[in-house]
Amino acid sequence: MVVPEFSPSKDLVAASSRPLVLAVLARRGDNYGYALLREVEQLSGGALAWQEGMLYPVLHRLEREGLIESDWRVAENGKRRKYYAITKKGLDALAGERAAWEAVDVTLRNAWGTI
Repeated sequence: MVVPEFSPSKDLVAASSRPLVLAVLARRGDNYGYALLREVEQLSGGALAWQEGMLYPVLHRLEREGLIESDWRVAENGKRRKYYAITKKGLDALAGERAAWEAVDVTLRNAWGTI
């Protein structure tokens, strides 16, 4: 079977950004924006190369919702960076997101299994 080149739609990227950010923070702990971008790119094998302009609105929205929190820190190189961490409410939201995405995954696999 030949697999076509994958280029996710903007809708798919937008829909997956919330659970991906929450999952990376739950998995890796506190992290800053650029590191989150690189982690998502690595986890996707390069298929999801997010831009900063896409990530920061997601982070701000998650923070407003109380799913993540942030604080400023000075990194080893002396630069100030804003670090983000998932909250208890965020972990609960992640569990719901995971269940929803797993249901979609199973449904798509069942549908594609007959093609």
